[in-house]
Amino acid sequence: MNGLENKRRRGRNSRKAKTEKHVASPEKWAERSEPSDKILILACGALSKEISTLIRLNGWTHLKARYLPAILHNTPEKIADELRINLQAAQTKFSRIFIGYADCGSKGKIDSLLKEFGVERLPGAHCYEFFSGKQTFTEMMEDEPGSFFLTDFLVEAFDKLVWQGMKIDRYPELLEIYFKHYKKLVYLGQTENPELQTQAVEISQRLGLEYEYRFSGYGELEHSLSALAAT
Repeated sequence: MNGLENKRRRGRNSRKAKTEKHVASPEKWAERSEPSDKILILACGALSKEISTLIRLNGWTHLKARYLPAILHNTPEKIADELRINLQAAQTKFSRIFIGYADCGSKGKIDSLLKEFGVERLPGAHCYEFFSGKQTFTEMMEDEPGSFFLTDFLVEAFDKLVWQGMKIDRYPELLEIYFKHYKKLVYLGQTENPELQTQAVEISQRLGLEYEYRFSGYGELEHSLSALAAT
Protein backbone atom coordinates (compact mmCIF):
# COMPACT_ATOMS: atom_id res chain seq x y z
CA MET A 1 0.00 0.00 0.00
CA ASN A 2 1.54 3.34 -1.02
CA GLY A 3 1.88 6.46 1.13
CA LEU A 4 -0.94 8.29 -0.63
CA GLU A 5 -3.40 5.49 0.08
CA ASN A 6 -2.27 5.35 3.72
CA LYS A 7 -2.85 9.08 4.03
CA ARG A 8 -6.28 8.79 2.39
CA ARG A 9 -7.33 6.00 4.75
CA ARG A 10 -6.15 7.93 7.78
CA GLY A 11 -8.20 10.87 6.54
CA ARG A 12 -11.26 8.65 6.18
CA ASN A 13 -10.87 7.33 9.70
CA SER A 14 -10.40 10.84 11.07
CA ARG A 15 -13.49 12.14 9.30
CA LYS A 16 -15.46 9.09 10.47
CA ALA A 17 -14.61 9.86 14.08
CA LYS A 18 -15.56 13.51 13.65
CA THR A 19 -18.87 12.84 11.93
CA GLU A 20 -20.01 10.18 14.41
CA LYS A 21 -18.95 12.00 17.56
CA HIS A 22 -22.27 13.72 18.26
CA VAL A 23 -24.70 11.09 16.95
CA ALA A 24 -27.26 9.91 19.50
CA SER A 25 -27.54 6.37 20.78
CA PRO A 26 -30.85 4.58 20.11
CA GLU A 27 -34.11 6.04 21.42
CA LYS A 28 -33.57 4.64 24.91
CA TRP A 29 -31.54 7.76 25.77
CA ALA A 30 -34.85 9.54 26.38
CA GLU A 31 -36.05 6.83 28.74
CA ARG A 32 -32.99 7.47 30.90
CA SER A 33 -33.58 11.24 30.98
CA GLU A 34 -35.30 12.98 33.85
CA PRO A 35 -38.26 15.26 32.96
CA SER A 36 -36.94 18.71 32.05
CA ASP A 37 -38.21 22.18 31.21
CA LYS A 38 -35.65 22.37 28.41
CA ILE A 39 -36.47 22.44 24.70
CA LEU A 40 -35.28 19.38 22.79
CA ILE A 41 -33.93 19.73 19.27
CA LEU A 42 -34.18 16.34 17.61
CA ALA A 43 -31.94 16.78 14.61
CA CYS A 44 -29.98 15.26 11.78
CA GLY A 45 -26.42 14.25 12.62
CA ALA A 46 -25.26 16.24 9.59
CA LEU A 47 -26.15 19.40 11.54
CA SER A 48 -24.57 18.37 14.83
CA LYS A 49 -21.53 20.63 14.61
CA GLU A 50 -23.50 23.69 13.51
CA ILE A 51 -26.31 23.30 16.06
CA SER A 52 -23.92 22.53 18.92
CA THR A 53 -21.79 25.55 17.97
CA LEU A 54 -24.79 27.90 17.87
CA ILE A 55 -26.05 26.66 21.24
CA ARG A 56 -22.61 27.14 22.81
CA LEU A 57 -21.83 30.54 21.30
CA ASN A 58 -25.23 31.98 22.18
CA GLY A 59 -25.45 30.51 25.65
CA TRP A 60 -28.72 28.75 24.89
CA THR A 61 -28.47 26.48 27.92
CA HIS A 62 -32.21 25.78 27.83
CA LEU A 63 -31.82 24.03 24.47
CA LYS A 64 -30.77 20.39 24.36
CA ALA A 65 -29.88 18.65 21.11
CA ARG A 66 -29.93 15.01 20.13
CA TYR A 67 -28.90 13.74 16.71
CA LEU A 68 -30.01 10.89 14.50
CA PRO A 69 -27.41 9.23 12.23
CA ALA A 70 -26.66 11.35 9.17
CA ILE A 71 -26.48 8.23 7.02
CA LEU A 72 -30.29 8.11 7.14
CA HIS A 73 -30.12 10.53 4.21
CA ASN A 74 -29.13 7.59 2.04
CA THR A 75 -32.58 6.14 2.82
CA PRO A 76 -34.76 9.25 3.36
CA GLU A 77 -37.94 7.18 3.49
CA LYS A 78 -36.77 5.91 6.90
CA ILE A 79 -36.22 9.33 8.53
CA ALA A 80 -39.83 9.82 9.63
CA ASP A 81 -39.93 6.37 11.23
CA GLU A 82 -36.78 7.09 13.22
CA LEU A 83 -38.16 10.46 14.27
CA ARG A 84 -41.38 8.82 15.43
CA ILE A 85 -39.49 6.41 17.70
CA ASN A 86 -37.57 9.28 19.27
CA LEU A 87 -40.59 11.57 19.54
CA GLN A 88 -42.60 8.90 21.33
CA ALA A 89 -39.75 8.34 23.77
CA ALA A 90 -39.07 12.03 24.44
CA GLN A 91 -42.46 13.76 24.29
CA THR A 92 -43.09 13.60 28.05
CA LYS A 93 -39.53 14.53 29.03
CA PHE A 94 -39.22 18.06 27.58
CA SER A 95 -41.27 21.24 27.56
CA ARG A 96 -41.14 21.37 23.78
CA ILE A 97 -39.60 19.45 20.90
CA PHE A 98 -38.29 20.98 17.69
CA ILE A 99 -37.24 18.94 14.65
CA GLY A 100 -33.86 19.79 13.16
CA TYR A 101 -34.71 18.50 9.69
CA ALA A 102 -36.17 20.02 6.56
CA ASP A 103 -38.22 17.71 4.33
CA CYS A 104 -34.95 16.01 3.37
CA GLY A 105 -36.35 13.83 0.60
CA SER A 106 -39.03 12.27 2.80
CA LYS A 107 -41.75 13.31 0.32
CA GLY A 108 -43.92 14.85 3.00
CA LYS A 109 -43.62 12.02 5.54
CA ILE A 110 -41.83 14.25 8.04
CA ASP A 111 -44.51 16.93 7.74
CA SER A 112 -47.27 14.36 8.30
CA LEU A 113 -45.47 13.23 11.44
CA LEU A 114 -45.12 16.82 12.67
CA LYS A 115 -48.87 17.37 12.38
CA GLU A 116 -49.49 14.21 14.36
CA PHE A 117 -47.21 15.27 17.22
CA GLY A 118 -47.83 19.02 17.00
CA VAL A 119 -44.18 19.98 16.50
CA GLU A 120 -42.31 22.19 14.02
CA ARG A 121 -39.22 21.76 11.86
CA LEU A 122 -36.60 23.76 10.00
CA PRO A 123 -37.83 25.56 6.86
CA GLY A 124 -37.37 24.42 3.31
CA ALA A 125 -36.86 21.23 1.36
CA HIS A 126 -33.33 20.43 2.57
CA CYS A 127 -30.29 21.88 4.31
CA TYR A 128 -28.92 23.40 1.09
CA GLU A 129 -31.98 25.61 0.95
CA PHE A 130 -31.97 26.79 4.56
CA PHE A 131 -28.20 27.34 4.57
CA SER A 132 -28.18 29.41 1.37
CA GLY A 133 -31.66 30.95 1.70
CA LYS A 134 -34.65 30.07 -0.45
CA GLN A 135 -34.19 32.83 -3.02
CA THR A 136 -30.47 32.22 -3.46
CA PHE A 137 -30.99 28.48 -3.76
CA THR A 138 -33.71 28.98 -6.37
CA GLU A 139 -31.38 31.24 -8.36
CA MET A 140 -28.57 28.66 -8.20
CA MET A 141 -30.86 25.93 -9.48
CA GLU A 142 -32.14 28.14 -12.28
CA ASP A 143 -28.54 28.91 -13.24
CA GLU A 144 -27.55 25.22 -13.25
CA PRO A 145 -30.25 22.61 -12.56
CA GLY A 146 -27.59 19.91 -12.58
CA SER A 147 -25.91 21.09 -9.37
CA PHE A 148 -24.66 18.70 -6.71
CA PHE A 149 -24.36 20.39 -3.30
CA LEU A 150 -22.00 19.83 -0.39
CA THR A 151 -21.90 21.39 3.07
CA ASP A 152 -19.02 21.39 5.56
CA PHE A 153 -20.29 18.12 6.98
CA LEU A 154 -20.72 16.47 3.59
CA VAL A 155 -17.21 17.43 2.51
CA GLU A 156 -15.83 15.78 5.65
CA ALA A 157 -18.11 12.75 5.36
CA PHE A 158 -18.08 12.37 1.57
CA ASP A 159 -16.16 9.09 1.49
CA LYS A 160 -18.32 7.45 4.15
CA LEU A 161 -21.75 8.70 3.09
CA VAL A 162 -21.35 8.93 -0.69
CA TRP A 163 -18.33 7.03 -1.98
CA GLN A 164 -18.72 4.08 0.38
CA GLY A 165 -22.35 4.58 1.42
CA MET A 166 -23.50 4.41 -2.19
CA LYS A 167 -21.00 1.60 -2.93
CA ILE A 168 -19.09 3.52 -5.59
CA ASP A 169 -15.84 2.29 -4.03
CA ARG A 170 -16.88 -1.30 -4.75
CA TYR A 171 -18.69 -0.73 -8.04
CA PRO A 172 -17.03 2.18 -9.91
CA GLU A 173 -19.55 1.91 -12.72
CA LEU A 174 -22.14 3.37 -10.33
CA LEU A 175 -20.41 6.75 -10.53
CA GLU A 176 -21.72 7.36 -14.05
CA ILE A 177 -25.19 6.13 -13.10
CA TYR A 178 -25.51 8.34 -10.00
CA PHE A 179 -23.91 11.49 -11.39
CA LYS A 180 -24.63 11.48 -15.11
CA HIS A 181 -27.15 14.33 -14.80
CA TYR A 182 -24.91 16.58 -12.68
CA LYS A 183 -22.76 19.32 -14.20
CA LYS A 184 -21.48 21.30 -11.24
CA LEU A 185 -20.48 20.74 -7.62
CA VAL A 186 -21.45 23.64 -5.37
CA TYR A 187 -19.82 23.73 -1.95
CA LEU A 188 -21.88 25.78 0.52
CA GLY A 189 -19.44 26.58 3.32
CA GLN A 190 -20.71 27.14 6.84
CA THR A 191 -17.18 28.17 7.82
CA GLU A 192 -14.26 29.66 5.90
CA ASN A 193 -12.07 26.57 5.99
CA PRO A 194 -9.27 26.32 3.37
CA GLU A 195 -8.70 22.63 4.13
CA LEU A 196 -12.34 21.77 3.43
CA GLN A 197 -12.25 23.89 0.28
CA THR A 198 -9.26 21.88 -0.95
CA GLN A 199 -11.09 18.64 -0.18
CA ALA A 200 -14.17 19.90 -2.03
CA VAL A 201 -12.08 20.68 -5.12
CA GLU A 202 -10.66 17.15 -5.00
CA ILE A 203 -14.18 15.71 -4.74
CA SER A 204 -15.33 17.71 -7.77
CA GLN A 205 -12.38 16.32 -9.73
CA ARG A 206 -13.22 12.76 -8.68
CA LEU A 207 -16.79 13.31 -9.86
CA GLY A 208 -15.77 15.11 -13.04
CA LEU A 209 -17.85 18.19 -12.18
CA GLU A 210 -17.28 21.93 -12.42
CA TYR A 211 -16.57 23.51 -9.05
CA GLU A 212 -18.09 26.49 -7.28
CA TYR A 213 -17.61 27.66 -3.71
CA ARG A 214 -20.08 29.86 -1.84
CA PHE A 215 -19.86 30.89 1.78
CA SER A 216 -23.36 30.55 3.24
CA GLY A 217 -22.70 30.65 6.98
CA TYR A 218 -25.50 29.17 9.07
CA GLY A 219 -28.28 30.90 7.12
CA GLU A 220 -31.84 30.11 8.16
CA LEU A 221 -30.60 27.51 10.64
CA GLU A 222 -29.34 30.29 12.91
CA HIS A 223 -32.52 32.33 12.47
CA SER A 224 -34.75 29.35 13.29
CA LEU A 225 -32.80 28.42 16.40
CA SER A 226 -32.71 32.05 17.57
CA ALA A 227 -36.49 32.19 17.31
CA LEU A 228 -36.78 28.85 19.10
CA ALA A 229 -34.49 29.99 21.92
CA ALA A 230 -36.58 33.13 22.43
CA THR A 231 -39.81 31.18 23.06
